[in-house]
Amino acid sequence: MSKHFLVLQHIEIEHPGFFRDLMKQANITWDTIHLDKGQSLPTNVSDYSAVLSMGGPMDVWEKESYSWIHDEESFIREWVLGYKKPFLGICLGHQLLATALGGKVEKAKTAEVGIHSISLTDDGRLHGFFKDCPREFACLQWHGAEVVVAPKRSKVLASSRDCQIQSLAIGNYAFGFQFHLEITPATVDEWAEVEAYRISLESELGRNGLKKFREDAAIHLSYFNSLAKQVFNNWLKISLLDSI
Repeated sequence: MSKHFLVLQHIEIEHPGFFRDLMKQANITWDTIHLDKGQSLPTNVSDYSAVLSMGGPMDVWEKESYSWIHDEESFIREWVLGYKKPFLGICLGHQLLATALGGKVEKAKTAEVGIHSISLTDDGRLHGFFKDCPREFACLQWHGAEVVVAPKRSKVLASSRDCQIQSLAIGNYAFGFQFHLEITPATVDEWAEVEAYRISLESELGRNGLKKFREDAAIHLSYFNSLAKQVFNNWLKISLLDSI
């Protein structure tokens, strides 16, 4: 049976990035819902094999400014707990997975912007989601909020020095990670055009930090793509092959 995904976007520039190439290689098609543009979540989800929830500059507690946050949390809760179908949340999507299932997100004590190191937990090393991945690896970070309490039914798969919950797993089908592996050659420059991201970049890396960030991301790009492919294929293997 063919695979058809639903992608939830919260800002135009935070799309699946390199994951789009991987989906095409796997003959996966997808629909994109632009929640920030007022598009509605689907009521009929039977056509979708999996859901990807992407990042964004807003925070999960800003429901008065972004009414769709509550709707997306409800959608994720029903998708993950009701339908028990594959889900992957990245950055904001990772945080929404946590809050939808009873976890807690707060402003980070230390924002992470730049290329940072991530370590797998004991559960992460044993879980198929990170199969054949290094126990410690570099990734791109750009966030000022973090999951501080994981949902009761989840496992924490990865952490960093300044953020203890970098990745979550709900069984073998729903996952989230705070960092970014989906980047393309244009990612850093595109994201730096967003005011909230530019402010956090300058706060953490200085006024001239964009140049170094761009250079560091370019140096690591092929490594990020390799990791992205491994993690994405792991997710497909453990969460999708038996359910579609």
